[in-house]
Amino acid sequence: MQNNYVLLNNIEHADLRVQEHYSVENGDGAAAVMTFPTEFENIQREYPILLRKNSATDEFQAVTILGLQKDENLFLEAGQEGNGWGGDYVPAIVARGPFIIGFQGTEDDRGETPQPMIYVDLNNRKLSRNEGTPLFLEFGGNSPYLEYISGVLRTIHQGERVGRAMYSALDELGLIEPVSINVDLKNGDKYELSGYYTISEERLNMLEGDALHALNRAGYLRGAFLMLSSLGNIEKLVARKNALL
Repeated sequence: MQNNYVLLNNIEHADLRVQEHYSVENGDGAAAVMTFPTEFENIQREYPILLRKNSATDEFQAVTILGLQKDENLFLEAGQEGNGWGGDYVPAIVARGPFIIGFQGTEDDRGETPQPMIYVDLNNRKLSRNEGTPLFLEFGGNSPYLEYISGVLRTIHQGERVGRAMYSALDELGLIEPVSINVDLKNGDKYELSGYYTISEERLNMLEGDALHALNRAGYLRGAFLMLSSLGNIEKLVARKNALL
């Protein structure tokens, strides 16, 4: 179904509700989704973070791995109580649901750029007029859920800008290297995660002087270490897969 994004407002969408449940049917069955430095702290506690190249721009972008094969999200828990997500933190790109940040108009005469606004995809299957969590309060104010979504969208919006600068800086210093991850399951099945990149721990540890200081001052050094520490979660991912066999 084609997207139909419109500017969210509390008049036309006063009765709009969202089903806060994650499932394949609701479009959450991706094996890898984009992630951002603004959420690395939370992501690295549960999920592996890798880099891949955007095929359109050839720029690096970070992804979090949720499954070992196409359209496999091992964190979806069908038939369970709760919201259907098997982790403590839901990646922002998943949590945002049918919402995105958009801009109206162009730069004005005073040089001020348009402010980010929330847009909603009216064709999204998670939306309903009858059931789910309301977006607005009875007299038009934002519901707690919409405030949460606003925070999620800020994480994405700010993270996209920080990420582009961060990955470019890491790449310029030769700290990004290709990686292939081979997985052997208990039933003998084998999987390979290929086409990804990671941070070279060896080169990172050898970094010194102005380069090291610049990375640290920009906050990129911490991001690099969070990416490296997240790789231990590959074992947890394999354990989830093995538990299904």
